[in-house]
Amino acid sequence: MKTQWTLVCPLERLQPERGAAALIGSIQVALIRTYDGAVFAIDNRDPLAGAQVMSRGIVGSRGDAPTIASPLHKQVYDLRTGECLDVPGVSLPTYPVRCNGGLVEVAVS
Repeated sequence: MKTQWTLVCPLERLQPERGAAALIGSIQVALIRTYDGAVFAIDNRDPLAGAQVMSRGIVGSRGDAPTIASPLHKQVYDLRTGECLDVPGVSLPTYPVRCNGGLVEVAVS
């Protein structure tokens, strides 16, 4: 199956260490750009609270893992894998993201 990429926004619209929400089809995605220029796409739904708030989370790191903390209850998630670092067995869906000619594209299934 071929990956379907959706154009979301210009890279310059994403501020480092801040999140931005995007609607791709019926899926809310949180886009996170880190200070080193990496861009991550995770589900915007907090898996524990059920609210669409992850794009408003606190961006940081634990060791070498780029992270985001839920703005509601502060559980921390690895942006690379979606794994919750505070609650075993809990994770966020992650989505492939790429920058193509200065434009951010995300693939959701």
